[in-house]
Amino acid sequence: MQAQRLFSPAPIEQQPLRRVEVPVPEPGPGQVRIRVAACGVCHTDLHIVEGELIPPRYPVTPGHQVVGVVDAIGPPRSPFLLQENGGNEAGVGQRVGVPWLHSACGECEFCRRGQENLCPRVRFTGFSVDGGYAEYLLAEARYVLPLPDEICDEQAAPLLCAGIVGYRALKKAQIQPGQRVGLFGFGASAHLCLQVLRHWGCEVHVFTRSAAHQRHALELGAVRAMEAGSSLEQSLDRAVVFAPAGELVVRALESVRPGGAVSINAIHMSAIPSFPYSTLWGERMLCSVANATYRDGEEFLALAAALGIHSTVTVYPLWDSNAALQDLKASRFNGEAVLKVS
Repeated sequence: MQAQRLFSPAPIEQQPLRRVEVPVPEPGPGQVRIRVAACGVCHTDLHIVEGELIPPRYPVTPGHQVVGVVDAIGPPRSPFLLQENGGNEAGVGQRVGVPWLHSACGECEFCRRGQENLCPRVRFTGFSVDGGYAEYLLAEARYVLPLPDEICDEQAAPLLCAGIVGYRALKKAQIQPGQRVGLFGFGASAHLCLQVLRHWGCEVHVFTRSAAHQRHALELGAVRAMEAGSSLEQSLDRAVVFAPAGELVVRALESVRPGGAVSINAIHMSAIPSFPYSTLWGERMLCSVANATYRDGEEFLALAAALGIHSTVTVYPLWDSNAALQDLKASRFNGEAVLKVS
């Protein structure tokens, strides 16, 4: 099979992903092999390619928003359950999604509490193990997600990270229906979260430098779209920071009312500048978002199907993954890039 592999990190302008021929992997116990149809291009992929996040080994195949069909099942090669604690059986031919969370130990205190996203032995797709910038990949059977039939491959791919982790960020910010919410940064995750917030009847204010992203936000129902630092007539109830810029965390805190909350939806973030305690005082809350749980995936995919959430996508062939990441870095498209594989 063919894959786009990273042998050593470098600026994306140097096109570090290389097209190579590798053996088709064989699934072991508890694993399934998936024939990849499409794979989303995430900002986390860019962090990995450029060396801001260092995987356990090189070479590695990035990609963790994978849509495909189960092609083979590891021994004993019997149908598997789509949920760890029970669910419908599935087998060869089942259409599934593979998210960032590849596996967790299932035994630690975090796993027992349903917080497998915090498991110390957690492994990630396209980072700890090879991901979806390839024609096939292996996944742990109990962590793949069933996909709603009504969502096509290219639409489903962004839901598997941008959507699921964004949804967790909304939950961690404790957003309630009808509140005033600020989104700082407006890319793949934020444009999906905005659609959920509009369904909840929230008044959404978007902060982004890109004029194209501002227009996109307004088209999707934001009441205002402006640069961070613009004045607000009334404080926000809640805010989510999507852009990996530490100074925006301070901006968000300055924008929320006493008793408000800010969640940070970023796996990598530049340093947060020091700020006076008065910015946080007043029982404002600040929290990070670390990955997502299997339950988050189930909940969000069901919500996306029920609401008809639409991903704004730009499709590239698999072999143009370097170009897709360059365009992502330069904010040349709205929403998310998706690699068409098969």
